[in-house]
Amino acid sequence: MALFRRTPKPRPPCTPADIPGRPALVKLEGETKQALETGRSRLVIGIALFSLLFCVLAGRLVWLTAIKGVSEPAVTRTSNPELLAKTVLMERQPVVDRNGQMLATNLKTASLFADPRKIINPDQAAVRLAQTLPEFTVADLQNKLAPGKSFVWIKRNLTPRQQYEVNRLGIPGLYFHTEQKRVYPQGNLAVHVLGYTDIDGKGIAGIEQHFDESLRDPARTGDPLELSIDIRVQHIVRDELFKAVQFFEAIGGGAIVLDIHTGEIVSLVSLPDFDPLNPGEASKDARFNRITLGVYEMGSTMKTLNTAMALDYGTVKLSGGYDATNPIQISRFQIRDDHPKRRWLSVPEIYMYSSNIGSAKMAVDVGPNLQREFMGKIGMLNKVALELPEIGAPLIPRNWKTVETMTIAFGHGLSVTPLQLATATAAMINGGVLHPPTLVKRPPGLPVPGRQVIKPEVSDVMRKLMLLVVEEGTGKKADVEGYLVGGKTGTSEKVGARGGYNRKALFNTFVAGFPMHKPRYLVQVMMDEPKPQKGTYGFATAGWTSAPTAGRIISRIAPLLGVPPVDENAPDLKQAMYVPVTGVRTQEKKIASQ
Repeated sequence: MALFRRTPKPRPPCTPADIPGRPALVKLEGETKQALETGRSRLVIGIALFSLLFCVLAGRLVWLTAIKGVSEPAVTRTSNPELLAKTVLMERQPVVDRNGQMLATNLKTASLFADPRKIINPDQAAVRLAQTLPEFTVADLQNKLAPGKSFVWIKRNLTPRQQYEVNRLGIPGLYFHTEQKRVYPQGNLAVHVLGYTDIDGKGIAGIEQHFDESLRDPARTGDPLELSIDIRVQHIVRDELFKAVQFFEAIGGGAIVLDIHTGEIVSLVSLPDFDPLNPGEASKDARFNRITLGVYEMGSTMKTLNTAMALDYGTVKLSGGYDATNPIQISRFQIRDDHPKRRWLSVPEIYMYSSNIGSAKMAVDVGPNLQREFMGKIGMLNKVALELPEIGAPLIPRNWKTVETMTIAFGHGLSVTPLQLATATAAMINGGVLHPPTLVKRPPGLPVPGRQVIKPEVSDVMRKLMLLVVEEGTGKKADVEGYLVGGKTGTSEKVGARGGYNRKALFNTFVAGFPMHKPRYLVQVMMDEPKPQKGTYGFATAGWTSAPTAGRIISRIAPLLGVPPVDENAPDLKQAMYVPVTGVRTQEKKIASQ
């Protein structure tokens, strides 16, 4: 037995030739080998190019959908320069109320246009489109799609359903273009403030027109325009005014709520109104802003300004007065009182009983020159500077003499806008400062523009006199328990078509402040040609129409505006608001002393 195993010799590697039935390996040489290598290289290059193209397309898709689709409005691409020139539209900035509630914003919509050159059968296309868009007739659409045109609008701002139905037709030559449509979530609630835009998004009325450039400024993207309007208050004011206009069968009405210490307009309503999305369907009367554009003779509400003027110039004292026994004869005309007392009246009585005779004599003592100066100082002789294009200019008498001085004293002979009256009256009760009105929310902490127009002590007297009118005079129906409402009624006759005054066409106004011990807000209500109704005993004057409407508005908005009620019978409050009303004196004694 051997001690060691012999290691076998290594065998050569097996080759195909060593395997039975297996052909030998063929070695490629020369041109065959070169052709194979070339094909392999081309295949690798082709795969690389296809991979690169796929990456480019994927990247472009991500750019269009995830990046550009967020930052830019989608626009149908077209080579038509006319279309591009007509439809480039910047997004308008939103408008909100003082609390951030949306008043105006944009909505992306699709607009339908056509290239008639690419429509194979225009007549058939017109028939099919008319079935989808029934507001068009077949003839209308055939005219639009007539050969020879390269671009024509079919319909702007389609609804999503309309876009879907048109797209289903599959008609070559019809295209969609994405646009911005201005919408107003509050409907017609603030239409005379906001105004509206045209179909291309350009402001053509109201705030939309006044701030058109800034609302289209790209630098303001996402920054809304804040108005002074409180849409909650706006809703209440319109609701109460609408019911009153209907009840008294008036041809129109208007109301304004004003912050007397800042000049901010919290509410502005003019009736009738209209849908801002369809201004073309609105009547001329509905588009007319009665508060800022209409100019009227404001009747006895002007006695607030007249009384403050006389007291401020010192031509009469609160304890003074005038003989109102007989009417004033001017040529063939007379100045008379509607509810004559036929006696001497003190200044508080003249105001409380709304005496035309006493007011006229009070103004005569001031004189035409000083009266005109005062009216100019409180903004009654010039257009109001407000953020609206619809602003009326006052009608001023050509000859401002004694007769005009007397008639202006009780609200005839000088026509102004209701906004002018509200702004001036606010200055009479806020301490004597005239603040310019505004529809834009004032930034907190900044000084409010304004100038002193009457003495603070005169303003204090006017608050007490206005409270007296509601407690004892013609404004009793405006009283709201707990809110110390003070005000002044005014009923004027409108000028007829042939000249002269129409006794049946009344223009009624009631201007009120509350709470009068610390006034904060002014409410002014006007009605155009109200009619007597059951329960008004044949009357349609301001004390029966505008005054109770103002009272209902105050009772609803005061809690919303954070005005707390007070105990009106509290001794300290009654003492603070007391104004001495001189008792009846013998006419002979007073006349003798004058």
